[in-house]
Amino acid sequence: MSQPSATHPDGAVSFQDRDGIRTIVLDRPEKKNAMTEVMWIGLGTAFATAASAGNRVVLVTGRGATFCAGNDLRDFLEHPPKDENAPVFRCLLAMATLELPLIAAVRGPAVGIGTTLLLHCDLVYAAPGAKLKVPFVDLGLVPEAGSSLLLPRRIGRARAGAMLLLGETISAEQAHADGIITRIVPDENLDTEAQAAAAIIAAKPRQAVLETKRLLNHDRADLLAAIHREAASFCRLLETEEARTAIAGFFRR
Repeated sequence: MSQPSATHPDGAVSFQDRDGIRTIVLDRPEKKNAMTEVMWIGLGTAFATAASAGNRVVLVTGRGATFCAGNDLRDFLEHPPKDENAPVFRCLLAMATLELPLIAAVRGPAVGIGTTLLLHCDLVYAAPGAKLKVPFVDLGLVPEAGSSLLLPRRIGRARAGAMLLLGETISAEQAHADGIITRIVPDENLDTEAQAAAAIIAAKPRQAVLETKRLLNHDRADLLAAIHREAASFCRLLETEEARTAIAGFFRR
């Protein structure tokens, strides 16, 4: 059964509910789907209301050639998060506490939240040209979305150090070998395969799916504690001259 779709007012985050699947689209391709404050509000709302709308699974993708370029730094400096009530942190908590299975379809660069979001996914399908990068330290900041906990658990401390401290970009092939990506799919088949996986899950017994997701997230308290720790450090460092200088350097490049 199809359900009505809803679009966030600025058009940069949209979602549609159909046959038990909420498909969320980061829809700002002219800016490489870089996240603004309004987009954080829209994405957080899409996560927070997915289950109550009767959905069984959530699929996230980005329009255009880039999954997500991270924060829009100009917008970020105009609307800096002051504390954990900021839209960015409310969105991250909504994602971390999502009770439905989460799938991502990734093509092109996935920077910052574009990568850390994938650590919360149950399945990740990526085109061969996908590239992951978490440049928080390069900007004078710290990881977010619980990635200081999730990334070392997923790929090991040494590999996580290379990504977070060296700022290494990793290919789809490396991300697949590291267990971040479920499957690499030809670009032209990416959306179809991700939707097919979502449909398979949506057709399964709902309570069994929800309970399995809950069991997979049995350590959610640790994750939420990590998000709170990161948020406090992130807000503090954002006010430092070091971070302002690093971000200014990004604009000069």
